[in-house]
Amino acid sequence: MNTQNIDFFNDTLVNQAQIFNPGDGEFFSMNGLSLTLKVTSEISNDQLGVYEITLAPQAIGAKLHYHRFMDETFIVTQGMLTIEAGQDIHEAAPGTVVYVPRFTPHGFRNDTNEEVKLMLLFNPAQKREDFFRGLYETLSEEPIDPGKYLKLYNKYDSFPVDTNNMLPVK
Repeated sequence: MNTQNIDFFNDTLVNQAQIFNPGDGEFFSMNGLSLTLKVTSEISNDQLGVYEITLAPQAIGAKLHYHRFMDETFIVTQGMLTIEAGQDIHEAAPGTVVYVPRFTPHGFRNDTNEEVKLMLLFNPAQKREDFFRGLYETLSEEPIDPGKYLKLYNKYDSFPVDTNNMLPVK
């Protein structure tokens, strides 16, 4: 290995910052959930995924599930989000941050008659935006195929606690 041109003592600074204004990003809407992809796996070298979510009144974001290789963080920005963590149920008001480490069963929904908005972060990102693209396709089908849904879930590091109660529909 030729190390003659490597500077071991100084950092090379490069501005790679990206700004995402409201409305920027790839947008999906399905079953009362709207999602905008902000920071993706491609942008963050698979280190971080940041997604803006809006839940319509009485909408389900996800039933109880867990991840093996990702941590998930919810930051509520508007409304009252219901979060299940393990066997506990929490009402998360605007400004609440909920950190869910891997192997923690969790789910989220809007039990109110008002819209709920939140930022959802995954670390590492694990190509989570491909999960959301597949989710959009799967939940757009009538009827929803539970086998296809489970295959998508498992491919993207999501494991339902109860496969008989995993679809985000009432």
